[in-house]
Amino acid sequence: MAAGDGDMRRAVPGTDTLLADPRLATAASVLGRTIVKDAINAAQEKARRGEITPEEVTDTAVAALPEGTTSLRRVINATGVVIHTNLGRAALSAAAVDALRTAAGYTDLEYDLVSGTRGRRGRGALLALAAAVPAAESVHVVNNGAAALVLAATALAAGREIVISRGELVEIGDGFRIPDLLSSTGASLREVGTTNRTVAADYADAIGPRTGFLLKVHPSNFIMDGFTSSVPVAELARLGPPVVVDIGSGLLRPDRLLTDEPDATTALRDGATIVTASGDKLLGGPQAGLILGSAPFVNRLRRHPLARALRADKLTLAALEATLRGPATPTGEALRRDANELRARAHRLCEAIREYGVHADAVETIGKVGGGGAPGVDLPSWALSLDPTLTAPLRTNDPPVVGRVAVGRLLLDLRCVSPADDETVLAAVKAASEAAKGAAAEAHRRAGT
Repeated sequence: MAAGDGDMRRAVPGTDTLLADPRLATAASVLGRTIVKDAINAAQEKARRGEITPEEVTDTAVAALPEGTTSLRRVINATGVVIHTNLGRAALSAAAVDALRTAAGYTDLEYDLVSGTRGRRGRGALLALAAAVPAAESVHVVNNGAAALVLAATALAAGREIVISRGELVEIGDGFRIPDLLSSTGASLREVGTTNRTVAADYADAIGPRTGFLLKVHPSNFIMDGFTSSVPVAELARLGPPVVVDIGSGLLRPDRLLTDEPDATTALRDGATIVTASGDKLLGGPQAGLILGSAPFVNRLRRHPLARALRADKLTLAALEATLRGPATPTGEALRRDANELRARAHRLCEAIREYGVHADAVETIGKVGGGGAPGVDLPSWALSLDPTLTAPLRTNDPPVVGRVAVGRLLLDLRCVSPADDETVLAAVKAASEAAKGAAAEAHRRAGT
């Protein structure tokens, strides 16, 4: 090693010296010393390898610092799928986000401030849920939709039988299947009917002394059409045993936009004993399992030992209450955006994009509800049609913009994009175009050498 190289290495500022820099010191108080020291060590190594000068170490470390301590990143959802599981399902309302901030510190989660004694956990969220579904005698909340069904099966049918139609033995995603989920609770499944047709007599013939309950599962992520039949909740309720209905997508009341989607209120009025649902789908709230129904049965679930392991945390309860009591959610807004409004936005954005020298067209498209809800509902929408070479640069932009590729074009569907993010999308397309041009130029240069 040359003497100059040794001097260069000795010239690299030490960690304590760098941590004294005001920018890095402030970052350490926000991000933590570990993250800041990792950025410093990386910059020091670059200087020791001669990639940067010792004088550039501080600026390099500062530039490498993340914006926050979580690896999760905000994403602009331009896929046209409103409840996108890979993108975190429902986006929370501003009211729910504010509630999360309040719940982040000490709260009166299980404390009655008036009496100074222990209070009912999450009473605000439970009262809000009960008010949203007056048809429910009692309500309970657990940590997710599958947990709600598992708790019902464990408390009501462990060691007994659950009677279910073969046409409702569905897979709910990521390889998780209803039969496996239910069998794990110690209950046995009594399958009735056929894949495409089940009638009330099939359930009646299967009922016996070992019957824990009749289960109806909404096959919310697919449609079965043609020569089919299933048994309505009202008919099942007349057969005698308790009826548990898993509506899945979390619709609490009938919705004119989603006429074929089951809702909790109707199922309870039709005689369901227990209704289970998810909070982070059509409700537009946090991940949670909602349990609604007959007071004696809901209380059995609440008092079961497994309920403790499945209970919702304070952040979930706070966000759920704010979702139920607060204004329209981003999910509700995205579902109901007017196609004419989307058309006007798409044309305006395309005109602005073309000013950058980027080809863009406004095209009609179809959005989807997603998240295992309302699979047969099409949402007329409009999208920006761009060169597919922009897909990766947009996906790695800050913030990332995620669209979908169809018929050889990248489509940025505006249905789930807030109008407040239009300028962010414009800036992202401009940056992605410049990145794509740079990558193409580099590829051309390499091909010529």
